[in-house]
Amino acid sequence: MTSDAPVLYDVSNSVATITLNRPKALNSLTTEARVELLEALRRAASDESARVVVLTGEGRGFCVGQDLREHAEQLASGGSGSTLSTVAEHYNPIAREIARMPKPVVARLNGVTAGAGLSIAMLADFRVAVESATFTTAFAGIGLSCDTGASWSLQRLVGPAHARELLFDATPIKADRALELGLVNTVVADDQLDATVDALVARLAAGPTAAYAAMREALMFASTHSLDESLDFEEPRMMATGATEDHSRAVTSFLAKEKPTFEGR
Repeated sequence: MTSDAPVLYDVSNSVATITLNRPKALNSLTTEARVELLEALRRAASDESARVVVLTGEGRGFCVGQDLREHAEQLASGGSGSTLSTVAEHYNPIAREIARMPKPVVARLNGVTAGAGLSIAMLADFRVAVESATFTTAFAGIGLSCDTGASWSLQRLVGPAHARELLFDATPIKADRALELGLVNTVVADDQLDATVDALVARLAAGPTAAYAAMREALMFASTHSLDESLDFEEPRMMATGATEDHSRAVTSFLAKEKPTFEGR
C-alpha cells in the first residue's frame, strides 16, 4: 500500500499497525477504505511476523465511520437498499475479522471516534484514548440503527442501560466519561499516547501469542453460552496451549525462578 492509500499496513517489532489514512476526512470510511481495511485485517491475521495488532488513525481523528459524502451520492443514484448492502459486504466482515483475530488487538484512539469507528474500536481487546478524544455512536443522528457489532459489544462494555443511552442519544461524550463508563481502558495526555501504546504492545508482542488467541476464543464463546458449555470449550484449548513450546519453557523458567521468554508458539 502506498503512503497515500486510505489504509496503511506496517509491521515492526512483531507489531502490525493498521492506520486509517484519510486525515482530512477524519478517517471516514469510503468503499475503497472499507475494502482495504478488511484486506489489512486479513493480512494481519495470517502474518506470522505479527504477534499483536494496533488499529489507529492518521491526524486528529481515529475514525468517524461511514463517509457521508459518498453515502449521500450513492443514495441519490441507487437508493438505500443498494447503499446499505455495505453492512453485509464490508462492515460485518470487518467486525468478524477483528473479533476472530488470533492475536491481541489494541485500538489507539488518537481523537474523535464515532459511528462504525467506535464499533471497530469496541471490538479491540484494549482501547487507549487521548484526553482530547470524543466518542459517539452517531447512528441515531442520521436515522440509522447500529452496525459493525455495536449492539453486541457496547452493552458488554458499559451495560444495557448505558448502551441504550449512548445509542439513542448521539451526543458526543468526552474521554473521562468514556473511561468512567468502561468504554475505554485507559485515557492519557495527548503527548503520552505513543509511549503508552508502545509499552502495552511491547508486553503483548512478547507474550504467549497462542494462549492469547485461545483466551480470545474462549471469551467470545462464553459470552453467549452456559458455564457447562464454556467449560467444555475451554478444555481442548487448555490441552492445546499446554502442548506449546511457550508453556513448557515458562514452566521451566518458573522452577528456575527466571522470567520466561515466549516465542509465540
